[in-house]
Amino acid sequence: MSLAMRSVELFHDHGAHDRPLAGQLTGLLFTRASTRTRTAFTAAAIRLGSAPVAFGPADLHLGTGESVGDTGRVLGAVLDSLVARTAGPLDELRELSRQGRMPVVNALTAQEHPTQGLCDLATLALSFGDLTGIRVLYLGEGNSTAVALAHALAAVPGSRVTFATPAGYGMPQEELRTADRRAGTVGASVDQIHDLAAAPPDVDVLYTTRWQLAGIARPDPAWREAFRPFHVDEALLDRWPRAAFMHGLPARRGDEVSGRVLDGPRSLAWTQAAMKPAGAMAVLEWAAAR
Repeated sequence: MSLAMRSVELFHDHGAHDRPLAGQLTGLLFTRASTRTRTAFTAAAIRLGSAPVAFGPADLHLGTGESVGDTGRVLGAVLDSLVARTAGPLDELRELSRQGRMPVVNALTAQEHPTQGLCDLATLALSFGDLTGIRVLYLGEGNSTAVALAHALAAVPGSRVTFATPAGYGMPQEELRTADRRAGTVGASVDQIHDLAAAPPDVDVLYTTRWQLAGIARPDPAWREAFRPFHVDEALLDRWPRAAFMHGLPARRGDEVSGRVLDGPRSLAWTQAAMKPAGAMAVLEWAAAR
């Protein structure tokens, strides 16, 4: 929670720091498309005094066969830290950090999206204050954002998070078990259902994400039918009349959410987006102090 609360402080005042990255170089390796996260970390590095060095998907010799380890050694000789989004395995980022002997921030891998989880926790803290006992219902695929949300809320005393996912598109069981075990130590719970009829009667937040990432095909051509019951429209949101709505963005209106919900008065999606630079600042500041 300390990083989330620091994010809230920086959200209110981007200048509430002493430029801890002054004179440093921060690498930004983004091999996948990014609007919010890349912009947030670029702005965060500059605000904290660092000069960002950006790499796109074809800019490094990783794409021509150079090993992750060799790449890490070279980057670590020049950079002070690295922010990386690859959508590949988390072990690649660990290897970059190990060989480069520098902090590497996970801005998205296949397994988890931790900076999104931090942003979500900070947005909840900004909106609700004390999060003890908060109840969250997540709808859609058990993807990397869902995993990050599970681990983030597992640290909140008394929280209850339910993942409502289509059968066959759920959370990885090991991640679910790990999060629930951790949650149990603070009186919280993490569980998963595949039918909204089993959704909890009382919810503070409904959360969803995009059903399909651009350029990634589903093996089942009829996958949209499995996802359709998890579409968040006004009728579904009104099952929980006091609940707020969250979305990690980007959104596809008409798929996972209706425009009236996404742009409506109960939506926190745009606050989440605005929280991203503050969260990025909190992460880079924390990494610089390690």
